Amino acid sequence: MNRNQTINFKMLTTLEKIGIVCISIVGFQVTKFVFNILYKTFIGPQIGRLNVNKLKDMGKYALITGATDGVGKAYAEFLASKGINIILVSRTLDKLKEVASEIESKYKVDVKVIQADFTGNEDIYSHIEKQTLGLEIGILVNNVGMSYAHPEYFLQVPKEHKLFDNLIKCNIVSVNKMCEIVMPGMVERKKGVIINISSTTALIPSPLLTVYAATKAYVDKFSADLQTEYARQGIIVQCVLPGFVATKMSKIRSSTWMAPSPKTFVSHAIKTVGVEEKTTGYYAHSLLVGFINTLDSLSPRLSRWFIIRTMENLRSRATRRAVS
Repeated sequence: MNRNQTINFKMLTTLEKIGIVCISIVGFQVTKFVFNILYKTFIGPQIGRLNVNKLKDMGKYALITGATDGVGKAYAEFLASKGINIILVSRTLDKLKEVASEIESKYKVDVKVIQADFTGNEDIYSHIEKQTLGLEIGILVNNVGMSYAHPEYFLQVPKEHKLFDNLIKCNIVSVNKMCEIVMPGMVERKKGVIINISSTTALIPSPLLTVYAATKAYVDKFSADLQTEYARQGIIVQCVLPGFVATKMSKIRSSTWMAPSPKTFVSHAIKTVGVEEKTTGYYAHSLLVGFINTLDSLSPRLSRWFIIRTMENLRSRATRRAVS
């Protein structure tokens, strides 16, 4: 900076100086955000990822919970396409057998099924442990989960459905228990991959989905600290926090740029294993989280107003459909 430039800067008013500092900070944050998106989406998966073709080296089997539909089924199919044997765990036996037959026929791998209702009592975990005894499980995908039927205020959620208790059992307890069952073998072999499916609701304000979002925030925190504990044991723990995916649970029938099909989502998310410990798994969802969090940092009141209006609109539509 020459003398004239120094003099000109000194001549600026205090307000102008504050403006320059603010613009510089915002510019740095935007640059950082864009670089992170580019690295995590395009660069990192090419130069530093756990090569997806080497996932088979983790162990003979991959166990996926909530595996008969949506994202869980897409993970099962992708891993089977790499020659990995599959263990499907879900609630409905007929559906389990149907998906198992489909995967066996298409990918020529061994597929085992375990029927388990994750909203039931904890006896199911003894059953799962017995069924998997002696199997070399190298990959665990904790995908099973449940949400509200539609956005709703905390005190207006129907109590007779015991939704909150089921959310905690299905979204939190299942993650803990499945890790307890599968991880000892991974630690013994000094390798393994655990993919815990959370939600973008854990990252952004989520009124009218309060308890659901809180359970998913638990998964995020649990995954981060579990990775720190067991990284030296050769275990990769990843938390995937997707936004809307076109599944039955989300009630989105057709895929879009913002709500991809389960197959498209998993094809993106799987490339981040070994690159990101925490990821939305899909670039459009990262952009959404970045936008909401930027808005929240600039004006928390505005961001919360924007989100709650959106949620109330979804609630109103669901209520009208239920009446009609």
